[in-house]
Amino acid sequence: MPLAEYASPRTVSAMDLVRLYEGLCDRTRLRLLALLQSGPLCVCHLQEVLDEPQVKVSKHLGYLRERGLVESTREGNWIIYRLPATPTFALAANLACLRDCTDPTLHRDAQRLQKLRTRLAKAKRCACPLHD
Repeated sequence: MPLAEYASPRTVSAMDLVRLYEGLCDRTRLRLLALLQSGPLCVCHLQEVLDEPQVKVSKHLGYLRERGLVESTREGNWIIYRLPATPTFALAANLACLRDCTDPTLHRDAQRLQKLRTRLAKAKRCACPLHD
């Protein structure tokens, strides 16, 4: 996508950009945001796709939440994460860039998520509220 398509006449404060880029400047957080573009996910699914410990995934999700890059809701013992319903223009533009990214790790993560969803749909064993 051409850079001009990301441009906007809206003003964004420097501090807003700092908070945004603080959230984006880590590979694990970029992977999480890329996965969440497909819809809400619980930590257990993100953990499995990234093949990372729950503590690491939760820490990064908390960091993203503090900066307004993701939202969360608690459903029983599970916390469901999603992208903001109305993202800021700067976040939306950066998510569009992330969608256009051809990084092999992001592609592999997307494939792993699809396989996980297929497996969970067949097994009907996941206790997560996303698969009731």
